[in-house]
Amino acid sequence: MKKILSLILVSFALNTFAASLYDFSLKKTNEDYNLKELKGKSVLIVNIATKCGYTGQLEGLEKVYAKYKDQGFVVLGIPSNDFGGQTPEENKEVKKFCKLKYGANFPITNKIVVKGDGKDPLYKYLIGLTDNKEIEWNFTKFLFDKTGKLVKRYRSSVTPESDDLIKDIKNTL
Repeated sequence: MKKILSLILVSFALNTFAASLYDFSLKKTNEDYNLKELKGKSVLIVNIATKCGYTGQLEGLEKVYAKYKDQGFVVLGIPSNDFGGQTPEENKEVKKFCKLKYGANFPITNKIVVKGDGKDPLYKYLIGLTDNKEIEWNFTKFLFDKTGKLVKRYRSSVTPESDDLIKDIKNTL
């Protein structure tokens, strides 16, 4: 009963205070990154990590970003250290690692919590849009169309260059 009441309150709070993706802001180094900047763009939000079996997906994320960014597509990388401490670096080092090792030029925010009681409001919102199930691992993906409507949630094992994800990205452009 307590859990149901908690879910109802979270759902109410999300619907009351965050009507869309664009109502959130995160930090990028020392500046705010307001998601209102993404209005009119197709957006792939991904919780990233630097020391994960899926970290190689950073290269694929950059390739997809580079290929479609001129058509209004953005990858938003959001580091998290919630899964086995697989992102132990400080924020600046995470960004440097992603850039130097994988050529990542897409926006990368500061680390946030994406699961559990302390999860960031953005991830409460994202989870609420899908099945209300916690993020299971690094590199879970959420694709939004240019109006800010969620298209689909993808498991970590779905690579950025997979046929299904690319088809869905193209449909949002």
